[in-house]
Amino acid sequence: MNTLIRAVRPWGQALSDVSIVADHAGGEITAVEPHDPQRAVPEGTDIVQGRNRILVPSFSDVHVHLDSTRIGLPFREHTGGPGVWNMMMNDRMNWRNAEVPLQERVNTTLGRMIARGTTRVRSYAQVDVDCRLERFEAVAGAKEKFSDKAGVDIIAFPQAGLLREEGTVDLMEEALNAGADVVGGIDPCSLDRDPARHLNIVFGLAEKYQVPIDIHLHEPGELGVFSTDLVLERTRALGMQGKVTMSHAYQLGSVSEATTRRLIEAFADLDVSLASVAPAASGQLPIPLLTEAGVRLGLGEDGQRDYWSPYGNTDMLDRTWQLAFTHGFRQDELIEHCLAIATIGGASILDPDARRLQGVWHRPGVEVGDPAELLLVDGETVASTVMDRGQDRTVIHAGKVVADRLELV
Repeated sequence: MNTLIRAVRPWGQALSDVSIVADHAGGEITAVEPHDPQRAVPEGTDIVQGRNRILVPSFSDVHVHLDSTRIGLPFREHTGGPGVWNMMMNDRMNWRNAEVPLQERVNTTLGRMIARGTTRVRSYAQVDVDCRLERFEAVAGAKEKFSDKAGVDIIAFPQAGLLREEGTVDLMEEALNAGADVVGGIDPCSLDRDPARHLNIVFGLAEKYQVPIDIHLHEPGELGVFSTDLVLERTRALGMQGKVTMSHAYQLGSVSEATTRRLIEAFADLDVSLASVAPAASGQLPIPLLTEAGVRLGLGEDGQRDYWSPYGNTDMLDRTWQLAFTHGFRQDELIEHCLAIATIGGASILDPDARRLQGVWHRPGVEVGDPAELLLVDGETVASTVMDRGQDRTVIHAGKVVADRLELV
């Protein structure tokens, strides 16, 4: 199927006509030409009216908890206590008692994410002795339901740790046998209190099932650096370059300038990627330095209006604004770079062979040969689009329009 997008501005530049094709392999951009209102259109070509909107790659949400969502449900008082374990127990006490079944909640959330421009997703699915594989199966069900509108990778995620409750590791293996795409880990020191054993299990499962790794790291300062160094050691020893992501890791830049430089160099050397949720936290690794070093950096919405937090609304453009705001960016180039991180940055985490950001100036993803994973959105400039969070959006996945004006097609 051939599609012509008329009168759009790739990354806010000159008005163009963009041709895309969809086939059994997905879809890709086949031409980007100056806009010509008289352009002849081959018979059978679908037309998408760009109306002078901005064309960017679609969003890649690489850190979202679809299985804990309360999107679409009545607002509830936040009841979680401090710390990961207390928050997790609060979730455990409440997630079954929501107003609608879990599968419906997950479906609603993923559908809204797609309608707002996200077509590439990496979602956690909690696996523990309480929920067993119930939450994994709900995310897998949504992945199947929306398989023609978005690509979804699922992380088998031990939210309660791997060692605190007997049977968790066996359940993680069940999830991986059932099709989980990524094996997760979490706070090896502060939660499981046995970092060597925790990481040996995570890396062992990754090696056994030939899947990548995503380590959830909330640990602060020196402790976080210690756990990160253990992850880096195993990545090097096992030859897992390009297969490990550190999520959150929001205080790795708080120890010293020398430690910050050393970690960034190690991430680049071992091709370890980072996933941020744009927290309001000091001590984060500097985004420009990460990009200049060649470290893959992506963005995600984390939990969305769930039992952990009232924040999150399925809109990655809002989260892009938050990334720019929490880092104090004012220059247009840096604000635009945040959008590049939310789109192509995340895509390179999902596929290490995909195009990567080369610098804060780099705006890839809308050229001939690029995947037809695209978003049209209103705005004067790319930076103004991030500031205003435009609502006139058209979403394209695998070369086909899957949503328009915030509604699924």
